[in-house]
Amino acid sequence: MAELRYRDDAAHDEPAVTLDAFLGQSNATAVRLESSDDARALLPHLDRLSLVEVSFPKFRDGRGYSAGRILREAGYTGELRAQGDVLVDQIPLMRRCGFDSFAPEAPVDEAVLAASLARYDHVYQGAADAAEPVWKKRHGQRG
Repeated sequence: MAELRYRDDAAHDEPAVTLDAFLGQSNATAVRLESSDDARALLPHLDRLSLVEVSFPKFRDGRGYSAGRILREAGYTGELRAQGDVLVDQIPLMRRCGFDSFAPEAPVDEAVLAASLARYDHVYQGAADAAEPVWKKRHGQRG
């Protein structure tokens, strides 16, 4: 997975257009998904996108996690940015769903983030990342 980036050092500077605007034009390479948007609408266009910004309007709204995973599992390789009410303890989970860029509304303490990212050595379920679930390791299953 790509290195962790924040908005101020993100790779893509083109403003993201709404999903409706993106689907209605042919030249945009950056799109913003609101929590009510269906990420599957982007699947036919993944090859021309360099940024998908997913809105997290409230920390308890988990629909953006699904959008990230849908896009990564469909083969999207561009920047996937979580924007909005992104809390430091959510970033490791967002990374597992494929997010590699973050634009939180509130500042993130780098030491707290580092501790959060290093907290667990193993994962318990498959996700959009390459981490192997611990149950597969325990039972000698691969793949």
